[in-house]
Amino acid sequence: MTEPDRSPDLRVSDAERHEVAEVLQAAAGDGRIDLDELDERLGATHAARTYADLARLTSDLSTGPSTAPARVPSGAVAPTAKPQRHVAVMGGLERKGAWTVPAAMTVTCCMGGADLDLREARWTARETVLTVHAFMGGASIVVGPEVEVVMEGTGIMGGYAGPSDTMARAELTDDSPVLRVRGVAVWGGVSVERRPRGDDGTKRSPHRLH
Repeated sequence: MTEPDRSPDLRVSDAERHEVAEVLQAAAGDGRIDLDELDERLGATHAARTYADLARLTSDLSTGPSTAPARVPSGAVAPTAKPQRHVAVMGGLERKGAWTVPAAMTVTCCMGGADLDLREARWTARETVLTVHAFMGGASIVVGPEVEVVMEGTGIMGGYAGPSDTMARAELTDDSPVLRVRGVAVWGGVSVERRPRGDDGTKRSPHRLH
């Protein structure tokens, strides 16, 4: 397949601007750039017209893969799933039931929302990094009692909350999968809740941040 022409002086599309915005948001979530830099670079991203304009914004950021985990939890499929990126702009993203969770996944919600139910998901790694960026939007994440959750998100007039054990207490073992939640929330929120399988959460209103 012929590679697309990305000569420096050619015009870029909105989809390519979104891709660069995701890289910048992930870099802020990892602490490689501060929030002032993120705001400045995102503004330049949306104003970019050519590939040369976009290249300057990420030239000092590494996008290499992270170190592979040492163990895979029992019952998980072989770690072949590629990293995934999803964007919900004035819309929604939903994942539930039996689906495969990659070792690295990035979700960006801009005036939109995401509902991720991991209770029946197939884990591909001992540790999964889920980067969720929320801009005037939000994400609700549901895990089972056996999942260890580490929250590392940054909130600006928004926040990251959980894991809530109201519906189910944690039941962790040495083989428990680890879910590491990262990202930046600006006027938005990301919440994590533990629930047993079969509980659809209709008995009470879900916890959301606004």
